[in-house]
Amino acid sequence: MPERYIYWLEELGQEFSPLVGKKCANLGEIARIRLPCPPGFAISVEAYEYFMNETGALQEIKDYLVQFKDGLKTIDQFDEASREIRRIVEGKALPEKLRGEIISCYNDLCEKCEVTEVPVSTRSAGPVSHPGQYETYLNVKGKSELLEKVKKVWSSTFNPRSLSFRTQKGLSLESDPIGVAVVKMVNARTAGVLFTADPNTGDTSKMIIEANWGLGESVVGGEVIPDSYVLDKESLEVVKKTLGQKTRHVCFSETGVTEEETPTDKCSTFCLSDEEIKEIGKLGKILEKHFSAPQDVEWAVDENLPFPQCIILLQSRPVVISSRKSPVDQVVDYMLRQF
Repeated sequence: MPERYIYWLEELGQEFSPLVGKKCANLGEIARIRLPCPPGFAISVEAYEYFMNETGALQEIKDYLVQFKDGLKTIDQFDEASREIRRIVEGKALPEKLRGEIISCYNDLCEKCEVTEVPVSTRSAGPVSHPGQYETYLNVKGKSELLEKVKKVWSSTFNPRSLSFRTQKGLSLESDPIGVAVVKMVNARTAGVLFTADPNTGDTSKMIIEANWGLGESVVGGEVIPDSYVLDKESLEVVKKTLGQKTRHVCFSETGVTEEETPTDKCSTFCLSDEEIKEIGKLGKILEKHFSAPQDVEWAVDENLPFPQCIILLQSRPVVISSRKSPVDQVVDYMLRQF
């Protein structure tokens, strides 16, 4: 048994990806090079494995899957298996050692942030990046809710999309160990994504920013037509601005987050200033140079902080150029969208 299952982000870096997953490792790398990112901690991949074995969940899942002698074939089978396996996982109590570590780190994070119950996000962090495949929980408050949401993130490795992906790739359905990033929520006035190369054409001389009011989930999930900004990478000059419709946005609610209609006057207003655009671009260039590859960056503008400290980096990963995806990956993407 490892001495510990949880690591502070500032303890991590790229080389820790097998231990805590790529998202946590990259966040640690961002913290290491002293770029602005929210405080938080990483629950290791080993914690998932320990939980699944110690509680007996793994054996129960194996026993359940025996009935599908030819594997999962239909959408109904994927849905049925997902419901039952998630019930198994979420019904298990966390082992005391793991529960104690999570509570201790959350208490320390609350103290660091000077908040009694600091709101956090809980996000999956696999050793291999699968954006959008697992589930994220936002504005999680308090120890009890955090413990439940960690189990839900783990159980999301058995959602229909994930089971379908593993079936398509010939991977085991019984287990898919991931880390979990637990990070302080940013009170975002505006949020979105930055591509340090055009994700459609691969043009490395341009950077693309997409943005909406509120939290970035509406942009990342493709739920709105966001504002779009094209920057010349060398000069950081804005080459083109396109006003998005931004008819809806995601914001905090008492029970997490909610999607609301955006007031008409804000729909017709760009949600980033020119200085904010350039600052986001500047940080993107630093990340691209550090990671030695074009980056897909999630960011937010914290409405409680002055410029430029208000620009917060939430994650960074390599840009995937659409035109370079293999035919097999394009088919898998299509299959995943059916769930």
